[in-house]
Amino acid sequence: MKNRHFPKKPSFLTSFLLVPVSLLFMATAPDLLGLEGDQGPVLKNRSANEQILKGIDLLYNRQFNNAEKLFRKLIAKSRNEPAGYFYLAMVSWSRLASGFWSQAEVNEFKHRIDRAIEVAEVRCDRDDAGSYDFFYLGGALGFKGRFELMKGNWVSSFFLARDAVAALKVCLKMDPDNKDVLLGLGTFDYYTAKLSGILKFLTYFLLHQGDKERGLKKLSIASREAIYSKTEARSVLLHIYLFGENKFRDALDLSTGLAEKYKRNPRFLILKGVSYIRLEMDPQYRAIVNQLRLNSAKASDRNRAAMWERRAFYLESTYDLFHGRYAEARSRLRQILNKQDPENDPAMIAWPLTKLGMSYELENNRDEAIKYYKRVLHMENASGAQFVVKKLLERPLKKGEPFIGY
Repeated sequence: MKNRHFPKKPSFLTSFLLVPVSLLFMATAPDLLGLEGDQGPVLKNRSANEQILKGIDLLYNRQFNNAEKLFRKLIAKSRNEPAGYFYLAMVSWSRLASGFWSQAEVNEFKHRIDRAIEVAEVRCDRDDAGSYDFFYLGGALGFKGRFELMKGNWVSSFFLARDAVAALKVCLKMDPDNKDVLLGLGTFDYYTAKLSGILKFLTYFLLHQGDKERGLKKLSIASREAIYSKTEARSVLLHIYLFGENKFRDALDLSTGLAEKYKRNPRFLILKGVSYIRLEMDPQYRAIVNQLRLNSAKASDRNRAAMWERRAFYLESTYDLFHGRYAEARSRLRQILNKQDPENDPAMIAWPLTKLGMSYELENNRDEAIKYYKRVLHMENASGAQFVVKKLLERPLKKGEPFIGY
């Protein structure tokens, strides 16, 4: 494409096991910005698109239909700009992340992300292309690459990552104070420092060794100062603190803020409960279980009431697994499965089955655990749990591992 002048130095997509499925943007080389200090450069004033911010909040609150309508209006108003197309693809991605992983949903995401890339590429070829045109191109390429990596398509994900990095480099060159890009920068730095095996070899051979602390600093800056990726940076940090770094106080602070802001999303309230479990703050953990059941009692319809009730059992099963109460955990998980709702709450089928497998694994019954893992692997809609059970089939789960709380 005529005006891009992309650098040729390649990158690689990061590990996905501990990164929330809603990870927003790919990374670029960490030496592009002078952000080795705590704060980084001073953020210049820039106007935010309030409609985009509203749509992002709708996504995190699981109001997918309303978000879809908003982003379609944005496209109708600005048909030649990539933002609306990118966020419309994020509606599909958010549905996948919430467990709606049917073939139709997968196909819709692939169609939408390809359209976002197409529109962004056209914009980036123009002489008047702006920094956020390259930003959305990098984001869309990164998402497509991440999706390919999740499916095990290493070669295609590598080249998509390379192009995503190149686009974000151009974005940073045009706007060095862009704090949204720090989500990708920080995530890349952190996870390349944590990689092993072939991924570690490739990142070392093609780039450099990652820097965990530098990555956390950048994510922290994004969580405070980014315009559009602030919430996602907080979510990434929450998952890192809870499942990667054992910084449970920090995880509690982040989950508390996210749960308060996004009251319709049970995920953040559950992670707040997991933070209390890890901090051994049993009365506070029990208060979260009670809050989940109160949300169920106050729900406006039967489906939402059942959704909150399932999460209460799910959080209790997590407590049981951490405390060696495996029979109790199985009892709660089976209560969820006895009232499953594949149409409205598919995540609470595959994930309880995964945790049933974990319960047997932790009880040293590997054969029984594998039966449940394989059940998940062969489900028509495994709600993203299929990627986790693949890892569990490769390596047995051990007592006390942070991922028991996922």
